[in-house]
Amino acid sequence: MTQACHRKCVPPYYKDAELSKGESVCLDRCVAKYLEVHERMGKRLTELSLQDEELLKRMQQGTGTA
Repeated sequence: MTQACHRKCVPPYYKDAELSKGESVCLDRCVAKYLEVHERMGKRLTELSLQDEELLKRMQQGTGTA
């Protein structure tokens, strides 16, 4: 995230020691988007994992009764 947002928002040659307002806004938005996607992916992976566990339980119950 650090490298990706830095590459996207800060030019390779620095004019000033401090970030410009545009660079700061870009970095804030980039980080916010990155974290939002990370959170959404984590929730989705958790959902898929729970579905897999449920399916595995059902399969084990089906073979255990035969």
